[in-house]
This record gives sequence, structure tokens and C-alpha cells, in this order.
Amino acid sequence: MKIFPIHLPSIPSGQVYGFTTDSGIDYEVRFARKKDNILHVIIAFGVLNEEFEDDEYALTNMGDIFQVMSTIVSIIKIYFSEHQYIRIFEFTGVNKAEGETGTSQRSLLYMRYLPKIFNEDWMVKKEGNKFLVSKKL
Repeated sequence: MKIFPIHLPSIPSGQVYGFTTDSGIDYEVRFARKKDNILHVIIAFGVLNEEFEDDEYALTNMGDIFQVMSTIVSIIKIYFSEHQYIRIFEFTGVNKAEGETGTSQRSLLYMRYLPKIFNEDWMVKKEGNKFLVSKKL
């Protein structure tokens, strides 16, 4: 699967990565540590282009979702190689509209890619549209 060129942070331990798709859509992948547990990282990613400024989690419908997700997988692996002591990674999918039940399509997509990032040494716990991936003891 094609991976878009990744814009690395200026220092290896940096928290913000980016990439641009062939259709010119700019993405940012940000890693934020929890205040009460520095070994717990929240991963957020979204679109930066002005046309999507009201919704960084917009669906771009450019036909490159698999390449986008493969690039995000690569970024998470790079981040983890620089931060090997992280014990919890947290991802949050977009909630469904009010009144809708079940898991959002975006959350289901995230779930499909977790095994590409984490091996059997990690366990996944789903809480609504949030996924906590924890290192097994």
C-alpha cells in the first residue's frame, strides 16, 4: 500500500507529524501525553486544509483512505520507535449523530488498522468510540 511522504517533527522526540496526499490534502497527526500519566498518549489526526476548517475530521472523499490510514500507521510506528516506554495509546473515533446508536464507521475503520500497528503484546479495549491499546504486563 502506498504511503505518502511524512513530514517529521524537527526533533525525533517531537509530537506533531504531517503528510500531504496526492490530491493536496494536508493531514496532521498529533500525540499528546496525559497530564496524570506520561506513559499514556492520545493520538489525534485530521485535515488541515482551509476548505475543511470547520471540521478537522471531515470526510474528504478523495479515494485515498487506505493510503491515508497506511501513512498514519507508519507515523504511529515511527513515534513508538522514539517513545518505546509508552504503555497506553488512545484513539477516539467521531461520535455518531445524536440519536444514532452503535459504532461509527470511522471508529470501525480505526479498529481494522489497530492490528497493523500493535502485535499480540498489546490488548485493545473499546469504550464507545474510544479505543485504549495497552501493553500487556
